[in-house]
Amino acid sequence: MVMFDPDETIMRGRLRPKDAATLILVRRARGEAQVLMGCRHSAMAFMANKYVFPGGRLDLGDQRIAVAHDLRPEVMARAANGTTPARARGLALAAIRETFEETGILVGDRGMPPRTRSKAWAQFFAHGVVPRLDGLDLIARAVTPPNRPRRFDARFFMADASAIAQTLEAAGHGELLTPSWLTFPQARALDLPTITRRVLDEVEARLGDGPDTARPAPFFRFLHGRTVQTSL
Repeated sequence: MVMFDPDETIMRGRLRPKDAATLILVRRARGEAQVLMGCRHSAMAFMANKYVFPGGRLDLGDQRIAVAHDLRPEVMARAANGTTPARARGLALAAIRETFEETGILVGDRGMPPRTRSKAWAQFFAHGVVPRLDGLDLIARAVTPPNRPRRFDARFFMADASAIAQTLEAAGHGELLTPSWLTFPQARALDLPTITRRVLDEVEARLGDGPDTARPAPFFRFLHGRTVQTSL
């Protein structure tokens, strides 16, 4: 997950949000939907002991990975809201990379890996898997409120578990303790951040509605002293 950045920018006494991305993987077991979540370590400075979806901050290397299967046009339009298509693509790749680092799950296809100077991506490519983005949906965006020890502008992507190419033993990967597949009731019974609960509701609503590319994605942020929800 996201770690301390010594170059974090201070704006008027507040931290500037860093771009970040999360991947929500969904599968069905015995006819019931499950999502992949894990508990953040107690030593973490941000959301310690909270259950969250895998994800983390955008790295420079994420924007330098070539992909054969890009985000679908309608997903790209939402992900690029307020930024560039290249950065939006990098955010989707960041979600895939962080999921691998935290859970040992590689999302993509078997294929010939592109060249990279990124150590993190080199570890991903060492398993003969290349990421593909056309199976991802952008379902939410949220900016951490001011006066928090860490602030992120997070994009929440969702994908079906059929997008998983390989699952490695998670031990030794994780900043998430014991990543697990949880039903919605099981997840809601855990200690979740408020934003995670809201995104969990969005995931369940989307699964209930069936495929709907026109459904707006909620955008949560803090304006004028209160939380505001708009749409992408």
